Amino acid sequence: MDAFHRLEATIRDRRTADPATSYVASLFAKGRPKIAQKLGEEAVETVIAAMAQPDKLVSEAADLMFHLCVLLADAGLDLDDVRAELDRREGLSGHAEKAARTKGA
Repeated sequence: MDAFHRLEATIRDRRTADPATSYVASLFAKGRPKIAQKLGEEAVETVIAAMAQPDKLVSEAADLMFHLCVLLADAGLDLDDVRAELDRREGLSGHAEKAARTKGA
């Protein structure tokens, strides 16, 4: 089991824990809008680190991935769903893939 699978298992286990003692449970208790907000904050912090504090990039990227896993779990998804989508897109031009999504919108 790799680090991401362990992380997802921990998130599942802590989802119903006491929000007073579990950060994961506190995020779930606040709902998807708060989880999404935290993901957005971490994304901005990751960009800032990439541009101005490269020594903090890995740490910020880990925070970003953690919050993404929490959001996916809240939606009943996990990184295997993301992997499947990436597999589906493999071999497609990025421009062609984006055009296909835009036509369906």
